[in-house]
Amino acid sequence: MKKHKLSAILSLIALAFATQLNAQDSNTDNHTIGITIPEVALVDIEPAASKNITMGFTAPTEAGLPITLTGTNNTLWMNYSSIKSVTDATRTVSVKLDAVIPGVDIKVTAAAATGSGAGTLGTPSAQLILSAADQTIISGIGSAYTGDGANNGHNLTYALSPGSGSGSVAAYEDLEATTTAVATVTYTISDN
Repeated sequence: MKKHKLSAILSLIALAFATQLNAQDSNTDNHTIGITIPEVALVDIEPAASKNITMGFTAPTEAGLPITLTGTNNTLWMNYSSIKSVTDATRTVSVKLDAVIPGVDIKVTAAAATGSGAGTLGTPSAQLILSAADQTIISGIGSAYTGDGANNGHNLTYALSPGSGSGSVAAYEDLEATTTAVATVTYTISDN
């Protein structure tokens, strides 16, 4: 009897020990995954190899007529990538000139985004007459990307006009003959 009792006690101890070993497993388990998402705010003008453009006016052939624009330029595209921050729901792209050309209005229009982008792409403003002050050209950008290169993002159309003085930055009387005056156009993506 003592042998059976000892054997039964040892069996119970072994069963308790075996149960203890298997107690860490169950029909479910879990672990964590740490995810890092960087804040992103990048803008560029494409095609990068030929983003410097030249535009001009044509002299009149009849006395009493003004100079006329030789045409518009729509070869450039604005691309951006944005991952918004927690505190700022949207971003904007602003544009400005480093120098005003006397007597000339430089105008830019951004088209709606096209191409291979996704996310909350921004909304373009109406045509802007560029100045030394920042002006919003694209607003409401969330977490988005436009796609890279020409034919992705916002197509930019540039136009010139001799200043009228009324509602423009320039005045016709400020025009001065020049072979090539240069102004740098700067685009900046920033939080609202």
